[in-house]
Amino acid sequence: MSKIVRFSISLERDLLKKFQRFCREERFATRSEAIRQLIHDFLARRAWVEDAEDVAGTLTLVYDHHRSQLRDQLMKLQHDHTDLIVSTLHAHLTAHLCLEVIILRGPAKQLREIAARLRGLKGVHKGELVIAAVPQESPA
Repeated sequence: MSKIVRFSISLERDLLKKFQRFCREERFATRSEAIRQLIHDFLARRAWVEDAEDVAGTLTLVYDHHRSQLRDQLMKLQHDHTDLIVSTLHAHLTAHLCLEVIILRGPAKQLREIAARLRGLKGVHKGELVIAAVPQESPA
């Protein structure tokens, strides 16, 4: 685990008030926790844009499982990409709608491509990809 380093920042008073309100609303234990989370989020987005070689993410799909051929297409795409797909979770929402959460890991570019293919299938009502950069382990 990394050592904690303290540093200070300067902010305009109104920006600090907005940040404190954000911390309360999002229920962060401390402002430091909020800053850490914001930095992690920013670095994850940057890794995504820069086509990092090792990212993890979830693809959440809501789809009509009665749509002709959709289940087979979803299954085939997932089986064709077992190198990127770590796990899946499937839940029935209604008599027609299913929710599927697909956990992915690999190069950012490939994760974006498989997510686009899965989201683009006919019968998929919603598809959202969320990513997280995989931190590089520092030597002990």
